[in-house]
Amino acid sequence: MSEISINSEKPRLNFWQIWNMSFGFLGIQFGFALQNANVSRIFETLGADEGNLAILWLAAPVTGLLVQPLIGYYSDRTWHPKWGRRRPFFAVGAVLASIALIIMPNSSVLWMAAGTLWLMDASINISMEPFRAFVGDMLPPDQRTKGFAMQSFFIGIGAVVASFLPWIFTNLIGLSNTAPHGEIPPSVKWSFYVGAAAFFLAVMWTVFSTKEYPPEEEEDDLFNQPIIIKYPPSTYLSIGIGILILTAAIGYWFYFAQLDKKLFVLCGILGIFGLAYTVSALFMYKDKYRNGFVQIVRDFQNMPKTMIQLAFVQFFSWFALFAMWIYTTSAVTSHIYKATDTVSTLYNDGADYVGILFGIYNGTSALAALLLPILARYTSRRVTHMISLVVGGSGLLSFYFIQDPTLLIISMLGVGIAWASILSVPYAMLSSSIPSEKMGYYMGIFNFFIVIPQIVAASILGFLLTTFFENQSIFALIIGGSSMIFAGFLSLLVDDKDEVHIEQNAA
Repeated sequence: MSEISINSEKPRLNFWQIWNMSFGFLGIQFGFALQNANVSRIFETLGADEGNLAILWLAAPVTGLLVQPLIGYYSDRTWHPKWGRRRPFFAVGAVLASIALIIMPNSSVLWMAAGTLWLMDASINISMEPFRAFVGDMLPPDQRTKGFAMQSFFIGIGAVVASFLPWIFTNLIGLSNTAPHGEIPPSVKWSFYVGAAAFFLAVMWTVFSTKEYPPEEEEDDLFNQPIIIKYPPSTYLSIGIGILILTAAIGYWFYFAQLDKKLFVLCGILGIFGLAYTVSALFMYKDKYRNGFVQIVRDFQNMPKTMIQLAFVQFFSWFALFAMWIYTTSAVTSHIYKATDTVSTLYNDGADYVGILFGIYNGTSALAALLLPILARYTSRRVTHMISLVVGGSGLLSFYFIQDPTLLIISMLGVGIAWASILSVPYAMLSSSIPSEKMGYYMGIFNFFIVIPQIVAASILGFLLTTFFENQSIFALIIGGSSMIFAGFLSLLVDDKDEVHIEQNAA
């Protein structure tokens, strides 16, 4: 690979170079797929009820909210002659995530599993977040869609294998998929062990098979250039105080109306943003504009227009996904299999089938990731994303009407098409609207609109189910499907900076 700065014009990479730099996502998705398909099962096995699943899942999005912008910020400023800029974060995250994957199925009590989820999600985010910026670092603009599509391909393949692991260990190897009360079945345990090995090895393949472009000598001064002050400190202080007042008012209402305590999580998130704006304003008044915390808040406030538009699309897309990840197991086992006893064979057969369904939607996404660019050439990125999300949302809505588990395969084909588009099209549109020297930084901030909807979902879904739907999980999938369809129509409003048609060579 030629010695070229990330700020200079980048050469086009061949297929195998793009393959190697994306291969780590295969392992990362092993971690996410095992988490998404099995953590609710582990929580329920350890005594959690359906109404508390969402609040237990808060670990994942809260961790992402805190970790991703920080990792993006510091990876932009990292360079090691041997390890490069992003690869140190890939490696550290892989080691920690692999450890967490081994611990999770050996949790003996609920609080231990919830704590391990924090560690697992933080570690996965340490590896994953720089991978998005990696595409911007290594590829010229006309190859970035291809790079994100390759990542989506590996995400799909990794998730297929990982989602099928409990079924494979049960039906092909002969391990039991049931266990006494409070114990995790052997098939689930060994699935997590295999996932830990796959995560570590796949990420390390990218670490050792890819070389990053070195920085130019003047890059050290990149973040010391004169700062353009778009808004004065008083603006940030006003926003911060306004958010804090709104937080107090909402909290007062929740308390005196005696609403579900989970809703106070929303107050906590609003309060964090209010405090962030207030503290950053105080730093600005002391002329500390180069403080990393201040820069994160300022860049959040000064997001490009395209990024703001995509934020709304992402919010409703990921709200739907989080509803699906939390409640599919309980929805399928209770609504279709008519089983609620976590030690019964029928419940565990249903839970295993959810793993198969998750594998199907991820497998579909691997193929769709390569086919969606063709549709985009004949329409546009925005129309392609709209169609994909509407198809996926309709798939989630169909769960309510299906009684034969086999027909759920059709539903998950639609979800897989939406998943492929969610993982690639927004990032392709975003990458052309943000400065290349802050690629990791802005990708981290963009992930706010992945984790914030997950926090909102975890805060209100349990409340909605217990208050309006007699704690029936199937209605969480209906809410999620409606949200995804709405996101699809919002995507038509996005201002795509590049040509609206995906590049010919991105297919």
